[in-house]
Amino acid sequence: MSNPVKLLVISNGHGEDIIAVKIINKIREISPNISIVSLPLVGEGFVYTQENIPLIAPVKKMPSGGFIYMDNKQLWKDVNNGLISLTFTQFKAVQSWAKKGGYILAVGDILPLLFAWLSGANYGFIGTAKSEYYLRDEEGFLPNISKIDRAAPLRDRIFGSIYYPWEKWLMKNKRCFGVFPRDSITTEALQKNDICAYDFGNPMMDDLSIASTYPDEIHLLKILLLPGSRLPECIDNWQLILMAIDDIIDSQSQDLIFVGAIAPSLNLSNFTEILKQKAWQEAPINKINSVNILINDRHGIVFTKRKAKLILTQNAYAQCLNYCDLSIAMAGTATEQFVGLGKPVIAFPGNGAQYNQKFAQNQSRLLGISLQLVNHPQQVAEKLQQLLSQPDLWQFIAVNGKKRLGDTGASQKIANFIIKKINPLMDNS
Repeated sequence: MSNPVKLLVISNGHGEDIIAVKIINKIREISPNISIVSLPLVGEGFVYTQENIPLIAPVKKMPSGGFIYMDNKQLWKDVNNGLISLTFTQFKAVQSWAKKGGYILAVGDILPLLFAWLSGANYGFIGTAKSEYYLRDEEGFLPNISKIDRAAPLRDRIFGSIYYPWEKWLMKNKRCFGVFPRDSITTEALQKNDICAYDFGNPMMDDLSIASTYPDEIHLLKILLLPGSRLPECIDNWQLILMAIDDIIDSQSQDLIFVGAIAPSLNLSNFTEILKQKAWQEAPINKINSVNILINDRHGIVFTKRKAKLILTQNAYAQCLNYCDLSIAMAGTATEQFVGLGKPVIAFPGNGAQYNQKFAQNQSRLLGISLQLVNHPQQVAEKLQQLLSQPDLWQFIAVNGKKRLGDTGASQKIANFIIKKINPLMDNS
């Protein structure tokens, strides 16, 4: 009996972990004989362990949450917490694993891609961190892009790609069996560089569709609140978001429903305590059904404040995205997924390592008109009123969001491709 085909998935970020698990689950469905292990380079691999996907090396949560490129101070905090020794240990584990034979799928940016190349194994790459939309759209360069970025010899702009030459070299390597960019415009740019890039869509948008209707709330404005998932930053973000919705309540005459989608890995009491401090009243259990939220989470908690209702949930993420009309967001992946459903987001920078000024501006470039960026939470109510007064803009936002994040089904396509590459004897028909 032959040894099973082996696959190691390396990712570097919470959103990247989620994408990786989507691919892994599809591979398991199609070809359960493939032995799959993982290595999350950022965080503790919560998403992998939930799905019983083994880790090949130690993991550790760092102060930066993986966002060392946003602030040099965060890098030194990580170094002081053992980043260098952890990275070395993880790399040695990858080398040891690769010597026994197998394939690698890198998900994220250059770090997992570099690990894959250095291992000596054949590898594929799902590029989540870079998009041409950061610098240009289908019409050309964005108006706020500097002349340096427009020339950008280091980015090899004359070949039309946001990726650096050394990143493209890793993707061109003969051991790289396929590259899967996050959108069509980036795929086209890489293909012009003779890179085997495939426009399969963005796995981020899979498993989000919910066939539900909400007839009782069709006249209500439903606003999703996304504070992020990284402690302690998300707690500070939550307080800033509550400042913004207080102004919205004051400025809107209609009834409002807010839905706070809190990551399952977080302690919900941190968020409920802040709500109570801000004069939100928890609804009695026997009255929860009367608000007709229709979010399927029996552990959800409902709060009220004047003419507004707010529900906190940790177990109905896809329903939250589908149910709400608009989002106030200070998050990464969740913000992009909401935009990908064709809906507008209002965002403002916070004070943490992730959702700071630089990150918010980059996300605004990536998502275009779908993300309406303001400077402070006090400006959110005014921006909301502007959006509500421009119904035509919502249609442009719907088209833009779906174009930038792509159609569903990418996980299945990528999984099929990988299986054919690493297990060519299997019949996928």
